[in-house]
Amino acid sequence: MHILGILAVALLLAAVFGPQLWVQHVLRRHGDDRPDFPGTGGEMAEHLIELHGLDGVKLETTEAGDHYDPQSRTVRLSQQNYAGRSLTAVAVAAHEVGHALQDLRGERGLKLRQSLASVAAVTDRIAAVFFVAAPVLMVIARSPLALLGLIGIGVALLAIRVVVHLVTLPVEFDASFGKALPILKAGEYLSDEDMAGARSVLRAAALTYVAGALMSLLNLARWIRILR
Repeated sequence: MHILGILAVALLLAAVFGPQLWVQHVLRRHGDDRPDFPGTGGEMAEHLIELHGLDGVKLETTEAGDHYDPQSRTVRLSQQNYAGRSLTAVAVAAHEVGHALQDLRGERGLKLRQSLASVAAVTDRIAAVFFVAAPVLMVIARSPLALLGLIGIGVALLAIRVVVHLVTLPVEFDASFGKALPILKAGEYLSDEDMAGARSVLRAAALTYVAGALMSLLNLARWIRILR
């Protein structure tokens, strides 16, 4: 039974951290400088923004991870991808511009994600306060029913973040394979050999949020165990 318990924990850790490690591996694998590329990730993003008539969309570097911000209409790339001439830089730039195209076209998935993300930002702050105060609240609320209610509130607050990650997945896959990949193919920006690597990078970019969802679930399970 002891061995089975260890095996179960190992499988759980692999399921939670495996996708995150795989994503990082793929991005590093295709992150080597390619002097044969005509431009950087930032230049690719600028070109695609202009090509697709994304008027008003800005491009910036960031330390918060590559992403598109619909509120300020800004494509943000890490310094490495902005200035890098790598397959990762080019594919990630196309992926983030894919989100800008979703925004331009008013696609419902992106709008829903933004609405939920705004709610989750508030509930995350409430959850942080709640879990700091939880031990005191549990001392005050001595009845089992009250304790159950407190646990339910905490779980519900954290569950919103998990829902946001789940809603994000189709949006991310569309940005990679509904937008970025067809753009890279149509523009013949990459050789056939490089397109295979680009697919891997675009898959990794989309699955970044799978890793986020799994980490949120792990955090949720941890608090359920603490509070029960």
